[in-house]
Amino acid sequence: MENKIAIIGIIVENLDSVEKLNILLHNYSEFIIGRLGLPYKEKAVNIISIAVDAPEKIIHDLTEKIGAIDGISSNTAVSK
Repeated sequence: MENKIAIIGIIVENLDSVEKLNILLHNYSEFIIGRLGLPYKEKAVNIISIAVDAPEKIIHDLTEKIGAIDGISSNTAVSK
């Protein structure tokens, strides 16, 4: 299966869920190219973008697992 490049955008609204997110991202670290996190204190959220190089199924599974964490939403853009 061919790998795709993707960006996963993550909004963290529940800071108590950050540890779960970090554990999940660690479990997928072999596919992660880079990560950028921006705290937005005025709105009490964290904005994170993750660049990945992985099979589409892995990208889909990771996005779903991120979105299933309480107080965290995610969306993904995948290369053609």
